[in-house]
Amino acid sequence: MSGHTVMTLAVVTLAAGKGSRMKSDLPKVLHKLAGKPMLAHVLNSAAQLDDARQHVVIGHGADAVKQQITEFDVSWAVQSEQKGTGHAVAQAMPDVDAEATVLVLYGDVPLIRSETLQKLLDESHAGNALALLTVELDDPTGYGRIVRDDAGNIQAIVEHKDASAEQHRIREVNTGILAVSAAHLNTWLPKLSANNAQGEYYLTDIIAMAVENDVAVRAIHPLDEYEVQGVNDRLQLAALERVYQRQLADELLTAGVSLADPARLDIRGTLTAGADVSIDIGCVFEGDVVLADGVSIGPYCVVKNSQLGQGCEVEAYSHIDGAQLASGCSIGPYARLRPGADLKQSAKVGNFCEVKKAVIGEGSKVNHLTYIGDAEIGKDVNVGAGTITCNYDGVNKSKTEIGDGAFIGSNSSLVAPVKVGAGATIGAGSVITREVADNELSVARGKQRNISGWARPVKN
Repeated sequence: MSGHTVMTLAVVTLAAGKGSRMKSDLPKVLHKLAGKPMLAHVLNSAAQLDDARQHVVIGHGADAVKQQITEFDVSWAVQSEQKGTGHAVAQAMPDVDAEATVLVLYGDVPLIRSETLQKLLDESHAGNALALLTVELDDPTGYGRIVRDDAGNIQAIVEHKDASAEQHRIREVNTGILAVSAAHLNTWLPKLSANNAQGEYYLTDIIAMAVENDVAVRAIHPLDEYEVQGVNDRLQLAALERVYQRQLADELLTAGVSLADPARLDIRGTLTAGADVSIDIGCVFEGDVVLADGVSIGPYCVVKNSQLGQGCEVEAYSHIDGAQLASGCSIGPYARLRPGADLKQSAKVGNFCEVKKAVIGEGSKVNHLTYIGDAEIGKDVNVGAGTITCNYDGVNKSKTEIGDGAFIGSNSSLVAPVKVGAGATIGAGSVITREVADNELSVARGKQRNISGWARPVKN
């Protein structure tokens, strides 16, 4: 963002409110949007601005907020009694550089864009003017109205509860987001009065003070109304979640990803997709997910912190978490790959199979009703239905190794630590407890006895 006046910038985000309408013990700003606390979205937008020092005013659930917000360098200020926005900003001011421009944001207005904030800062001319973010609403009920004179200059902001009938008709409202110098704030904040319907110190009262002191008051509008929408209840949070998800879906569609229905997709993290990727309905992506060219994801899959190679096919209702898939793998339906699952080229994990911390070699198949954990499987191995690697003895985990080209018969239990050699065959229903050499056949099961002339029991 070069070409802007160099100045120190203090971003003060207000995050002290309880959010009683959320009906929750969780502080309001920690409620999640796309898997991240609302406050983290705000701090992330602010962090894109040059030389921004972040200050956050906390109150309700202060410790919980501090514990969850760790990825940003934040100066915390505590507002122990909630006496309004003006009072909240005043709590942060002792830590703010007296020469700085101050940008005031809100922890429950999560979708504000950094481009909009930069425009606001430019409009404040290094804080000499007071720059406001305002928006025209079809229904301005509940919002502070922007009162202008006949020449269109902003004179004041009147809160909805304090507004006259005529002022209620004004559609331009205050978003609360503003930029002005710390010097001006340090002069004006101590002069605020709580003589209003709410008995609070409103930050908005500084607008009239600016007018009185001949400080220019300028307004800009955001590009989109959703940028300034605050969240007071779960209905509003759900509405913004869909706005945000739709934006992500539109970006994917524009980049050439095929989505069966852009309204039925949830991304809670980052999704990077190559060419000709297709995603069916109801899929959830968490953390960092990378889908290479030609990957196809069936309906209702959950993919978390995983990388899927070119041409992989994932069928319905599969869960993939912390897995690496090389090209051409086939997964599901109803498969579960847990952290450490490492599938080599063209490996296959079919229905009702679970793989954890295991390598499935090139071209190998684990097709049905099978658990593979702490294992290393070579190339072109066929693992029969109902096979289990018994990797846990109640205390320790042990490893199973299966060589290239081995064939594991259905319903076998491989009791780790154990090795099955290349080309070896395990007879169905075997419990294997010791090493099987290359190309050997191993059968370990009770001997079958057939008893003729046997009579079934009958009811007394």
